Amino acid sequence: MTKKQYTLGFIGIGLMGKPMTLRLLHAGFKVNVWNRTAEKLAGVADAGAITYSSIADLVTASDIVILCLANTKVVEAIVETEIINAGSAEKLIIDLSSIHPETTRKLATELNKKCGMRWVDAPVSGGTAGAEKGTLAIMAGGSKEDIEIAKEVLNPLYTQLTRMGEVGSGQVTKICNQMIVSCNVMVIAEMMALAKSSGVDAEKIPQALAGGFADSKPLQITGPEMATETFEPIKWRVQTLLKDLNMAVDLSTQQGNSIPMSGLAAQLMQLHGNQGFLDQDPATLIKLFGTN
Repeated sequence: MTKKQYTLGFIGIGLMGKPMTLRLLHAGFKVNVWNRTAEKLAGVADAGAITYSSIADLVTASDIVILCLANTKVVEAIVETEIINAGSAEKLIIDLSSIHPETTRKLATELNKKCGMRWVDAPVSGGTAGAEKGTLAIMAGGSKEDIEIAKEVLNPLYTQLTRMGEVGSGQVTKICNQMIVSCNVMVIAEMMALAKSSGVDAEKIPQALAGGFADSKPLQITGPEMATETFEPIKWRVQTLLKDLNMAVDLSTQQGNSIPMSGLAAQLMQLHGNQGFLDQDPATLIKLFGTN
């Protein structure tokens, strides 16, 4: 099968789902789409996507179903109430969402037992900029054969796709990724607030640290935004990092590991979210530490 013979079904046309769908369409795939808020489908429909009002009909019409959804609860609901009843043995799910590894394994087992459908968990890192440019890093869990299919289908979206093990391994790796990202963004906010209150030209900090050991993509992205308190357009959300940090805490409890830095970051992220910033960009974390 060549890539243009696969018909894709993409569920979840949000901040990440829209640019990814547009890239898949541009690469020549036929893409069926569904979204809870139908109005958000207009942008991809104009580019050639075929809209569906029913998930079951989309699954029936698609060879590979790609999920890009907000959280574990949403993925679980859609799989257990819709996809499981419309799937069949020749079909494959590729879940780009960041959800709990234990739920991933449970859903994959239930789906395969009920209808024979297979599962690849393939959460992504790189944000909306990576989705738009096709430079995402993807960490995948599943059989070698299914991940080879995922590599082919998702090729327009990534510069790196790594098989981390069996189903669920991709989600564990994404949690590890988010532990680093979240703690990094938290200390960047703390540092930028300190620099500004100390009279440093904070806008120059990302430039000054570029290429050194303290440099990072989060610093180069969020640093200028924190320095100037430019929080829009929103490219990712505080609640996304909080969700993943909470999963890290849960996973560490299950495994008997200690993650004090990520645990503290989760508490601080929750505090910030409780102050009305859950739907805001993580650059707003500088407000948690006060600015002058």
